[in-house]
Amino acid sequence: MSDGSKIEWTDATWNPVRGCRKVSPGCTHCYAETFAERFRGVAGHPYEQGFDLRLVPEKLADPILWTTHKMIFVNSMSDLFQEGVPDAYISDVARVMEVASWHTFQVLTKRSSRLCDMLSGPLRDAGACEHIWWGVSVEDRRYGLRRIDDLRDARAAVRFLSVEPLLEDLGELDLSGIDWMIVGGESGRGARPMRAEWVMSLRDQCAAAGVRFFFKQWGGVRKKEAGRLLDGETYDEFPDHDSSARIERVAARALAASLPGQLHFACPI
Repeated sequence: MSDGSKIEWTDATWNPVRGCRKVSPGCTHCYAETFAERFRGVAGHPYEQGFDLRLVPEKLADPILWTTHKMIFVNSMSDLFQEGVPDAYISDVARVMEVASWHTFQVLTKRSSRLCDMLSGPLRDAGACEHIWWGVSVEDRRYGLRRIDDLRDARAAVRFLSVEPLLEDLGELDLSGIDWMIVGGESGRGARPMRAEWVMSLRDQCAAAGVRFFFKQWGGVRKKEAGRLLDGETYDEFPDHDSSARIERVAARALAASLPGQLHFACPI
């Protein structure tokens, strides 16, 4: 887990899975792949295997060691619902999120069909938890719109959209059942442009539908210079969540000690 994340809409990241493979245009300039591949072959480094898929069961219990509330982006360096991650392992991750209820977890995927299926089955209890937010990536119409439909059909208490990178005008969206939208442009070398009217359309649709709106960045090669003001304003809206939850470390250790009998991993505490 990493505290002090630079991602504007979260506090920390947790990666019990590493690595992924590209499935749609939003993956073209994947920041996680670029980072991981820099360390391929570096003995002992967490990304010694580059961006190859790897389960990391020794990281499963990490959130329980964080005793004050954090918003935690789950698998910032992967996709929990990708092919190759067993259902049982996904259930283990979900069980940790259920137990560590003093945090807010943000789960984001491009594999929306599998997400929907599992929230109707083995993840039904996790889906009902208001401190676990389930989201899908939406970069264009061809791939993104069907993910929104899948998410709407999912049994989830809180649903969100990560519209980043926004690659085209998405048109009029059905935002029923959606609680939050993050919008951002692509950044770094080769960043594809995002037009202001695309962003403003989404902002206005969110306002009309009562969906919380978070504008992350304009992006581009020099994203810091481009900033994140939209019509002169900063949009930092979030779904309602309790940021005052606290738990003592001794209680956290007790919870962690109870996990090995319920999950498929050995707690490192």
